[in-house]
Amino acid sequence: MDSSKELPYRNLIIIVSIVVPVLVTVLFFTKKIDGYDFSILPTIYATINGITAVTLIAALVAIKNKKILVHKTLMTSCIALSVMFLLLYVLYHATSETTNYGGTGMVRNVYFFLLISHILLSIVIIPLVLVTYVRALSKKFDKHKKIARITFPIWLYVAITGVVVYMMISPYYH
Repeated sequence: MDSSKELPYRNLIIIVSIVVPVLVTVLFFTKKIDGYDFSILPTIYATINGITAVTLIAALVAIKNKKILVHKTLMTSCIALSVMFLLLYVLYHATSETTNYGGTGMVRNVYFFLLISHILLSIVIIPLVLVTYVRALSKKFDKHKKIARITFPIWLYVAITGVVVYMMISPYYH
């Protein structure tokens, strides 16, 4: 893929990287859609985060063993899982009030550290994942590998902390 074909991807990456965090932020300040019970969704999207973490590790193992097609399939699955997570997350937060964390003491500090770092890095990971993926699609494997070394640990951290934050707050869901 030459540079001229990458331009639409670049613009799409910029748009998605801005629109997704803005949309999610707006959800927390808008009136909720009444009449729906999606209380099961946090469990589902936390599970998706866990599956994403395992799949990311499997993809790393695959590429280390030079199983390129397996790696590609697993990474595409990770992106699909992340899109599914995002859709369910938006649906839940469009229909449900925010749950407040009820823990106290040091555990509360740990929770908020994990939550804040998770949120901030989930914003950062969007363009990183998209750029990494486009570089692979473009067969620019040297550039892909270089950015993947940054993308992988951040994405894995976001996936794992998503599960941990869910487990910490789940006793306080209504």
